Amino acid sequence: MYSDSNSVFNCIQRAHQNFLENYTQFQVLLLLGGIHYPRLGAAAGLVWLLGRIVYTIGYSTGDPQKRMRGGFQYVGLLFLLYSSVHFGVGLLGWI
Repeated sequence: MYSDSNSVFNCIQRAHQNFLENYTQFQVLLLLGGIHYPRLGAAAGLVWLLGRIVYTIGYSTGDPQKRMRGGFQYVGLLFLLYSSVHFGVGLLGWI
């Protein structure tokens, strides 16, 4: 899956692989959090997607350090995690 001679291809391949590793958890959190907080879920999902785009563009330059610019994607993911947990705790009747 990787090239021995083309480091830019390897960076693009790793960015794609990282996206596939994280996409499932994003979808689940977006679904669960969006049931109770649809606007927060939409905004957090948009932040996550924009962060992924910036991450991929930065990583695709061939300099792996530039991928860190997309780190703000985790802000969106944390909001989705919060809304999902809050929804689950509400269903259990704990709050």
